[in-house]
Amino acid sequence: MKPILLCLTFVLLISLPCFSQDEPTDSSKTLNEVIVKAYEQNRRLVEVAAPVSFTGQVQLNRFGNMSILPALNITPGVSMEERSPGSYRLNIRGSSLRSPFGVRDVKIYLNEIPLTDPSGNTYLNQLSFYNFHSVEIIKGPASSLYGAGIGGAMLIHTLPVNWYKGVSLDYSAGSFAATNINVNVKTGDSDHENSFNYSHQNSDGYRSQAKMRRDIASWESLLKVSDRQSLHAYMSYSDLFYQTPGGLTLAQYNANPAQARPSAGAQPGAIQNKAAIYQKIFIAGFSDEYRFSENWQNTTSVYGSYTDFTNPGIRVYEIRKEPHFGGRSVFEYKKQIGDTRLQMNFGTEAQKGFFNTRDYGNKLGVADSLQSDNNINMWQYMIFAQMDLKLPGGWAVTGGVSMNKSSLEFINLSSRPSSTQKRIFENKLPPHLAILKKLAKDVSVYGSIARGFSTPTVSEMLRSDGLFGTNLQPEDGIDYEVGARGSLLRNKLSFDINVFFFDLKNTIVQRIDTSGVYYYVNAGSTKQNGVETYASYQLADNPQQFINSAKIWISYAWHDFHYGSFKQVNSDFSKKQLPGVAPQVIVAGLDISSKTGGYINITYNYTDPIALNDVNSDYASSYNLVSARLGYRKDFHRKIKAEIFAGADNLLDTKYSLGNDINAAAGRYYNAAPGRNYYVGLSLKWIKAAKN
Repeated sequence: MKPILLCLTFVLLISLPCFSQDEPTDSSKTLNEVIVKAYEQNRRLVEVAAPVSFTGQVQLNRFGNMSILPALNITPGVSMEERSPGSYRLNIRGSSLRSPFGVRDVKIYLNEIPLTDPSGNTYLNQLSFYNFHSVEIIKGPASSLYGAGIGGAMLIHTLPVNWYKGVSLDYSAGSFAATNINVNVKTGDSDHENSFNYSHQNSDGYRSQAKMRRDIASWESLLKVSDRQSLHAYMSYSDLFYQTPGGLTLAQYNANPAQARPSAGAQPGAIQNKAAIYQKIFIAGFSDEYRFSENWQNTTSVYGSYTDFTNPGIRVYEIRKEPHFGGRSVFEYKKQIGDTRLQMNFGTEAQKGFFNTRDYGNKLGVADSLQSDNNINMWQYMIFAQMDLKLPGGWAVTGGVSMNKSSLEFINLSSRPSSTQKRIFENKLPPHLAILKKLAKDVSVYGSIARGFSTPTVSEMLRSDGLFGTNLQPEDGIDYEVGARGSLLRNKLSFDINVFFFDLKNTIVQRIDTSGVYYYVNAGSTKQNGVETYASYQLADNPQQFINSAKIWISYAWHDFHYGSFKQVNSDFSKKQLPGVAPQVIVAGLDISSKTGGYINITYNYTDPIALNDVNSDYASSYNLVSARLGYRKDFHRKIKAEIFAGADNLLDTKYSLGNDINAAAGRYYNAAPGRNYYVGLSLKWIKAAKN
């Protein structure tokens, strides 16, 4: 607990004498000046009564441009892992407990449309680094407005706030034959914005059987029809291939961490079975924003998507076809009533999918005999409502609730005759209540209580051997939060602290048997309590000085996550630490830029040992990472901007495992991360016109 007390004491000692001061705003940029869209509020971060984080261009561009992973990991409580190039896993407060790979238990939106499909899965790897302009992450239950997802919600924004016509070219190259090229063309005018983007990325990977290639083409358009109406369209096609090296035992990891999973007896290894993912995704979404009057407006979006997924794995050869569509409509009412500002949001969201999954035997990378053939029809909908009151005296109250229902129909086409099983998850009413008090212009405190729930995903209901799990129940929990955020000392010091207490029932956990079959069980209850803090201090901020900007910052998370009552057959895991979550994570950095255009970003990361199984008998070791990026930016002409940069990750050449396989049979937990590696990059931008 000492690191927690030190962090709290540091912030409080500086904050207490400053609460009553009327602080002028200078040129330094703080997170509290950022407008976030979370909970449909469109407010400054300091006015949002929820654990919301913001990742923008400043954070994204202080690392290499191969992945958003290191930028998101600045956020306390968030851990993004890359088991091999292109294979992502997102962990928000322990949500990766349910994710052997991919993203589950987190609802993700791309602009106004759901990126999470109706099965509960999100292919975050269908986006390149350059598809992200900014990201908002809501930590903890957000079911009152964003549906099922105990981990939280992620809102991805793709367009910049300030529009310009022009062309940009970005190129990066790095260790392990990694390259990333992106071309963006923006056309149109202030009333009709078009953005065309193409990205190509490839890498040989650090480990054997870890090559990756990704091509993404997208088009986005924003049309201002009138002063009342605007239309937004987004289309993209992604073609991704990446090999999967598989988990290693501790002996294999120590002997050669770069090796792929070797063969075991009669079972071929990752190389012999050519384990890989072939993934093609097309998505098209359209939204309409219409203002009926000064008080009323509506935003309605619809989308359609198709995923073609092929996975020759170590045990099976899986082929999935996943068409789905859906939409979301939100009405907004605003009214000033004396000194009180009222805002109401209400609407609905629905999704429907028609999936087909076929599993074959994998005979050295070739589909062999058919093992299972299943059609999976699913739909889900929710109706939600939220009211916000901004009251005199700096008080604000937010209350919301949603009604949710989902249905899953599983048709086994392999049996003769075919058989059908159906699960309906009945209505849940997860409420959310939050109260905020502004102590000064740029300082606030808040408290909230929220109920969250999460239904099993299709991947969890359908075991990897093709059997259908009929007994799996939804997760259900209550989250209590208190927090404080703001900026002090003439906006030089920014801080964000939140403490949470989360009780979860029917926790879904992963199991992997000796044959490599993934399946899931309910683990009784879990207790997930923690403290998450972020603080930054602006050392210098003067455009006229040689060092025109310098900032230090630190992100710290302390998580006490353990099972409550969890007994399975003859095993008792009660009070054991939840696997896959580090009790403590510290990320700190120093950012310096000069008047001449030079800059340097240095980052340090410490992560505690991580339990790898429910019995807590095996742990991944703690690790210390240091990375750095230095570069030079120059405006050669009013219309031409250029940047050149170089950097290195894992400068200490630390040996560590990232994206561990939790509860893996035979102790195959470890997926080794790269050692010391380097990158260089170049960015050119031609701007024809700007819109302020």
